[in-house]
Amino acid sequence: MIDRIRRSLELQDILTATVSEIRAFLATDRVMIYRFDADGSGEVVAESIYEQRLPSLLGLHFPADDIPQEAREMFVTVRQRSIVDVATGRIGLSPFQPANSSHPQTENIAYRSVDSCHLQYLQAMGVQSSLVLPILLCDLITPSAPTQLWGLLVSHHSQARTILKRELKLVQQVTDQVAMAIAQSNLLTETRAQQRREAIINKINSLLHKQPVIHLQAALEAAIAALGGTGGRLYINVEQTKELYTCGKQPSLSDELGYSILENHPVWQNWMSEYKPGDISAITDIYKETRLRVLATAFQSTRLRGMLVIPLHYRQALIGAITIFRPEFDTEILWAGRCEQNKRQRLPQLSFDLWREEKKGQAPQWSAEEISLAKVLASDFAIAIHQQHTTQKLQAFNNNLTERVQEQTAELEKSFLLTTVLKQVTQQIRKTLDLNTILQSIVKEVRFLLNSDRVIIYKITDENGEIVVEEVSGNWDSVLGLKLPLACFPDESVRLFFQGRVRAINNVSTDTLSSCHREFLESLQVQANLIVPINMNNHIWGLVIAHQCSSPRDWQDVEIDLLQQLADQAAIAIQQAQLYEQSCVAEAEAKAKAQQLEQALYQLQETQTKLIQNEKMSSLGQLVAGIAHEINNPVNFIHGNLCHASEYTQQILELLKLYQAHYPQPPDEIDKAIEAIDLDFLLEDLPKIITSMQVGADRIRSIVLSLRNFSRLDEAENKPVDIHEGINNTLLILQHRLKPSGNYSGINIVKDYGNLPLIECYAGQMNQVFMNIISNAIDALEESSFHDEMSGVNSKIGKGKMSAVKENQANKHPQIHISTKLSLDESRLLIRIADNGPGMTEETKKRIFDPFFTTKSVGKGTGLGLAISYQIVVEKHHGVLECISELGKGTEFWIEIPVTLASK
Repeated sequence: MIDRIRRSLELQDILTATVSEIRAFLATDRVMIYRFDADGSGEVVAESIYEQRLPSLLGLHFPADDIPQEAREMFVTVRQRSIVDVATGRIGLSPFQPANSSHPQTENIAYRSVDSCHLQYLQAMGVQSSLVLPILLCDLITPSAPTQLWGLLVSHHSQARTILKRELKLVQQVTDQVAMAIAQSNLLTETRAQQRREAIINKINSLLHKQPVIHLQAALEAAIAALGGTGGRLYINVEQTKELYTCGKQPSLSDELGYSILENHPVWQNWMSEYKPGDISAITDIYKETRLRVLATAFQSTRLRGMLVIPLHYRQALIGAITIFRPEFDTEILWAGRCEQNKRQRLPQLSFDLWREEKKGQAPQWSAEEISLAKVLASDFAIAIHQQHTTQKLQAFNNNLTERVQEQTAELEKSFLLTTVLKQVTQQIRKTLDLNTILQSIVKEVRFLLNSDRVIIYKITDENGEIVVEEVSGNWDSVLGLKLPLACFPDESVRLFFQGRVRAINNVSTDTLSSCHREFLESLQVQANLIVPINMNNHIWGLVIAHQCSSPRDWQDVEIDLLQQLADQAAIAIQQAQLYEQSCVAEAEAKAKAQQLEQALYQLQETQTKLIQNEKMSSLGQLVAGIAHEINNPVNFIHGNLCHASEYTQQILELLKLYQAHYPQPPDEIDKAIEAIDLDFLLEDLPKIITSMQVGADRIRSIVLSLRNFSRLDEAENKPVDIHEGINNTLLILQHRLKPSGNYSGINIVKDYGNLPLIECYAGQMNQVFMNIISNAIDALEESSFHDEMSGVNSKIGKGKMSAVKENQANKHPQIHISTKLSLDESRLLIRIADNGPGMTEETKKRIFDPFFTTKSVGKGTGLGLAISYQIVVEKHHGVLECISELGKGTEFWIEIPVTLASK
């Protein structure tokens, strides 16, 4: 039984198991555990009932007067057990002596008459027999401490029942074990609470001390949660620094108080000044705190009632405070019968029906553990706030020091920059003699150096002037090209300008200016300007003017001096530019005549080049035709005699076979000769040689015929020709590149010829187009096949992966598709030459017909083939040549020419 009770360390599990085991052992109708509260009242916290023979009292409270104080003392002093038999009206009292006492342990029961009030109380509950044992707790950490009455173990029976001594003994043993288990469970609860407390302290300590940045807001939120608050605030007041962090529900200060922050109110400050380091103010009800009665109005709009104020001290100095708020709450107590205060002392409880007692606006209590935790947190927050303040002071000092160093450095850098820029601008304007470039360089550098909004150069001509260059920063209006008469400037200023004087206006709205001059400057959005004259040969050429449009500006001496020096350099550069401009005009006139002669020479050279190119093409055609003719004569001789040679050879072989048949035993000398020349092999191989010679001669004749047809010497002018013959001849010439060899699988030619009439064209030039396009297709397919082969090798060595494009190409046999057909109106011929090679990118496709553009390696292409082909098709035949290609999907060339070529 004890093992089952002690199976868990959780208090409710222990109590539930206890009442269940005791009721099963005693076989009574109800066994319950009654726990005493701090005010003397009690509550049934565990209960076991047999078949609902008695009503349930679980969760019901009983007033303190139900158990007299004398009985409570007896429970503690002598561990009194009581057994009541309602039927006989007797009560048995049995003091319990523990085993370690000096008196012998007995289970004697002394019976006497029970009080009538007690009998009526039990009868009202329907009880005829009861057993009550006290549950006393001892301090496991301090065994010498006095025991405390924790509760009662009560057994009720609806019928009369005698409690035997052995039963009382066993139940007492179980009760002692339950008391020990409750003490252990309480110790476990305290240990867990201590662990949670240490975890909270460590978490807040980490937020305050163990991270690069002190997280006061997060630490405040953690502290509020740890102390069970619904809101809180951290007020910091260190020297001149005042900060406020808030979280959750907050009091609302009215305007009548005259302060927006609670901690700034004099009442609060006077109250806080009374606290010493380590003090904590735990206020249960803010409305009952007389010292804060003035501030209580700030809480009336909220349900906040409890307040825990944690003053923060660092070395005796108050540097702030943490305030935790708790709201008021409503309670509901379930009583066993209605509690009548005026009758409790005189009449017994006659009804135990459920009665709810509700209490509104209860003030929350602050426990000793929470106050202890608050003291620990106060120290951590105070140290963290002091560290943060010290760090901020150091950062402010460093920032101030850094700013001072930066200011001094900036002044030195600016002085050095002024000198450097002056040198650079001087060198830059001396590098060119173009007047506009010089002026633009001056305003650009001056605006950058002065960091002004606009810099212009105003050129003076007679009584007028014009803004010739400007440099503007931002979205200010442009004044370039604006023509302004000198009358816009005051007479005194113009006189000073002619004397080389500078005019600096720091504030247009406040400086002494005429109303006309001020309105003029305001129309240009100018709030401050600096004017320096450009004097040249004792007269004023113009003005360099810096405008500040965003705000007034105090022009510094170093800035004025810089602008004067730049104006002097500009005067020299302008004078040189003017001299250079005069020389350029004379030179331009001479160059114009030279250019006319050069243009005429260029046209002459271009015409000569065209003639030479045409002559070269004609010579090449003649050369090809001549070679074909010279080869054709001996080849025809060989081809014509091969048939006779084959016939004669066959006759000789037959004659030799007759000799062998009639003279099977030749002389030794003949036999040796037969063996030496391997006569059997000779007889077998000689016909094959004759046949191979015949095939070779036929091949040479077809090639010669193709060369003659390809050269088209007799078709220098346009005339009707068979386009299919030109394409076939081109393929025949390129046959050696189409055949498979080694690892190369060869190229498959697919012809889709339409029914075409004779086409009027320049046949030799069209053959050149076919040759260029088909050769390029063969090059692309060969390169693609080579890359696929290399990719296959690499995939075996490496990971075996290929891109989608390469894998798509590797699964296709190289192929060139050639198709021809007429348009729907039969006026134009359409030729399509497509390959299934790798295709080309959009960038390559855009430049494919540009002269000298090639994607082939050095030495494999000139970049002129497709450019010439485009010229032949488009310009010579008034046709169309287009390229359709996509990466990974091959390339197709679309040739479109008229069936009948229009005469010029």
